[in-house]
Amino acid sequence: MKAILCVVLGLAALAAAHVVYDDHTIVNMDVKERQIFILKLLNHVMEPVVYKEIEDIGKNFKIEDNVELYTKQDCVKTFLTNLKFGFLPRGEVFTLNIERQMKEVITMFHMLYYAKDFVTFIKTACWMRMYLNEGMFVYALTVAVRHRDDCRGIILPPPYEIYPYYFVRADVIQRAYMLKMKKGLIDHKLCDLYGIKKTDKDVFIIDENVFDRRHYLNDEDRLRYFTEDIDLNTYYYYFHVDYPFWMKDEVTHKFMFRRWELTLYVYQQILARYYMERLSNGLGDITTFSWHKPIRKGYWPWLMLHNGVELPVRFNNYVFNDDKNVGVINLAQDYERIINEAIIKGYVEINGLRFELTKTDDVETLGKLIYGTIDKHDIHKTRLTAYRYMLIMMKAVVGLNYFTNDKYFVMPTVLDHYQTALRDPVFYQLQKRLCYLFMLFKMRLPSYTHEDLFFPGVKIDNIVVDKLVTYFDDYFMDMTNAVTLNYDELKKTKSDMVFFVRKRRLNHHPFKIVFDVNSDKAVDSVVRIFLGPKVDHLGRLIDLNKNRVNFVELDSFLYKLNTGKNTITRNSYDMHNLVRDRVMTRDLWKKVDTITDVKDLLIKDLRNYHTGFPTRLLLPKGHVGGMKMMLYIIVTPLRIVDGVDVGILDTNRKDLFVDFRSTVLLDKMPLGFPFDRHIDLTKFFTPNMKFLDVFIYHKKQVCDMKTRWDRYVLKNYDMVDRTTVLDDFKDVDIETTVGGKIKDFY
Repeated sequence: MKAILCVVLGLAALAAAHVVYDDHTIVNMDVKERQIFILKLLNHVMEPVVYKEIEDIGKNFKIEDNVELYTKQDCVKTFLTNLKFGFLPRGEVFTLNIERQMKEVITMFHMLYYAKDFVTFIKTACWMRMYLNEGMFVYALTVAVRHRDDCRGIILPPPYEIYPYYFVRADVIQRAYMLKMKKGLIDHKLCDLYGIKKTDKDVFIIDENVFDRRHYLNDEDRLRYFTEDIDLNTYYYYFHVDYPFWMKDEVTHKFMFRRWELTLYVYQQILARYYMERLSNGLGDITTFSWHKPIRKGYWPWLMLHNGVELPVRFNNYVFNDDKNVGVINLAQDYERIINEAIIKGYVEINGLRFELTKTDDVETLGKLIYGTIDKHDIHKTRLTAYRYMLIMMKAVVGLNYFTNDKYFVMPTVLDHYQTALRDPVFYQLQKRLCYLFMLFKMRLPSYTHEDLFFPGVKIDNIVVDKLVTYFDDYFMDMTNAVTLNYDELKKTKSDMVFFVRKRRLNHHPFKIVFDVNSDKAVDSVVRIFLGPKVDHLGRLIDLNKNRVNFVELDSFLYKLNTGKNTITRNSYDMHNLVRDRVMTRDLWKKVDTITDVKDLLIKDLRNYHTGFPTRLLLPKGHVGGMKMMLYIIVTPLRIVDGVDVGILDTNRKDLFVDFRSTVLLDKMPLGFPFDRHIDLTKFFTPNMKFLDVFIYHKKQVCDMKTRWDRYVLKNYDMVDRTTVLDDFKDVDIETTVGGKIKDFY
C-alpha cells in the first residue's frame, strides 16, 4: 500500500511540475505568460528543444490536418507544397538574399501571421521550432511577433543574445569553448593574455580586445567601434524586421504609413551619421562605389558561424567585375539606369502601367523601386518584370553572387545578413550610390518657399547647449548561447557556465539643449533639432547645399506653444526614439517572473526597446580639442496628417507596437524637412529657425585591454625602453599623462 501511495504521490508531483499546455491553457495566457513562452521559443535555438511543453505541442500538432485554422488557406497549401519539396535543413546557414531561402522563410512567416488565433500561432511556432531551420525560425517568428496584434507588448531577446556569432569575434567564442571543455579550469597565464576573469557568481568574462589589430587591413578599420557596435546593428536589424522589403503593403500595420519614405530616410540618416564618424577619425568623404573599379578598401570580419563556416574576408583592391559577375553587374546597372532615367523623365512604365515621379507623395513609388518591388496586384498582370530588390542586387555584385553561385547552400558574406551588413565599409558605398537616386528625386522638386519655412509670430531667441563630451566605456554582453549545452544541461534547460564578453563602445555624457521660443499666440508646433558638420576633414567650410544631406536628426517632437516666452528643455536621454542599454534576457526573465504588471515594466524600462536608436551614439566621437559642428533648430506649425490618432504619442500608453521611429510622420511635411530639398539661400533663413556652432570633445582614456596588449606585444622590442608601458593593470579606465599629452585611445 505504501509503495502504491509513493507512486501516486510521485506522479502527482511530476504532473504539478510539468504543465500540460492544452488549448484552454494557451487561450488564458496573460501578457506575462505569453512573454515567457516566447522567450523559451528563442532560447538556445541552435540546440534541440530543451522545454518539454514546446516539444509536446510541436509533436502533437499536424499542420496538414488543421488547414482551417488559418485565415489564408492558400498560404498553408503553398507551405505544405514547399515542405514536401524540402526546406533548408537544420544547422545550415540562413540568408535572406538567396531567392529560394527567402521564399521559404516568407511562407513560414505567412503561417505564423495568418494563424486565426494565438493558440494556432503558438502551436505553429512550436512545430517550426521542432522541425525547421533555426535561422529561418528565428527570423519568421521575430517578424510575426512584431506584426501580430495579439503579440503587442511582447519583448524579444536582442539578436546578439539569440545568435551571438554575428556579434562576437571568433577568437572570443573559441576561448569560451576552451573554458567549457576544461570545465572552468583556468590557466592564469592565458587568462592574463586573453583578458579572462571569473566573477564571484561564477560568470566568465572574456575581453574582445579591440587593440588586437591583426585583422585590420586599412584606415577604414578605425571606425570598427562604430560599425561593429552591437546596438547600432540591432537598430538596423529591427528596422528591417518592422519594414521588410519583401512584405506586401496590406500586411504592414495600420500605424506604418509612409513606409517607403521612412525607409529612404533611415538609410540616408545612417549614411550621414557614418560620415560624421569618419570626420571624427580624420577620414574624408565616403568613397563612391564604381562598377568598373576594384574595391580599394577590404574588410576582415573575424566572425565564424555555428557550423564552422567563416564569413569570408575581402582583401584590399578586390576585383569583382570579372567574367563570373558579368551577368549580375549588367542587371544591376540596367536597373539603376532605368530608375535614374525614370526620375529625370518624371515617370516609369511597368507592364503598361504608368507610375508618376513628379510629386512629393511619389517618394513612396521611388522607395519601392529602389528597395522593394512593385506588387503584382498594383500592375494587374500575372508577370512581374522590373525593379526587384535593388539593394540585394548590388550586394550580390561584391558579396554573394547567387546568380552563378550555388543558390541554396552558401557561404554568405557580412553583407548578406542584416545583423552584420553595417560592419562592412562597402555597405556605405553602396548606400551612397542608392541615396543619390533619392537626392536626385528631391532635386527635381522645387525648393521650399519662404512661406513653407516661415512660422508667423514665432521666433527662436536663444539656444544654450551643455558641453558635449564623448568617451569609451565597457559593456558586458551575454554570449552564453554561443556555447553548446551538454547532456546534463539540456535536461536542466540552462547552461552551468555563463559567459559574458566585454566590449569597448562609444558613449557620451548626458547633455541638454535649452532654447527660448517667443510666440504671439498659443499654437501647436513641430520642433526639429539637427546636428551636422561645419567643416570637412581638411578644415574647409562645407557649402550648405552640399552639407544638408550630412545633417542627422537628433530630435523631433510636437510642442504646444503658449503666448509669450516658451523655454524648452530637451535632455539627451529623453530625445525622440532613443533606447538605452537593453536588459539582459536572463534579467528580463527574472523581472517578468516576479512582477505582477508587465505593462508597467514596458513603460518604465523598455520604451522604444525594438525601434529605438542607441542613446550612446547620439553624438560622433569628436576630437580631443573639439570638433566643430552645427546645431540647427526649426519650429514650424503642425500640419497634422488626416485621420491620424494623435493619442499614439502618449508616452504612458501601454502599447509598444506603435512605431516611434519618426514622430513627425504625423506632420505632413516630408521627413528631413527642411534639408531634404535644394536650399534657396535667398528664402531660407527665417526667425523660427537658428544655427549654433557647437564643439564635440573626446575624452582620451587608457584601457586595461590596451596596456595588457602593449605589455605582450612590445616585450623584447628594442624600443621598449622608450615606450611607456603601464605595469599597474586596472579594470577601470585610467587617465595617464605622457609627455604632457593624454595617451590616445584610438
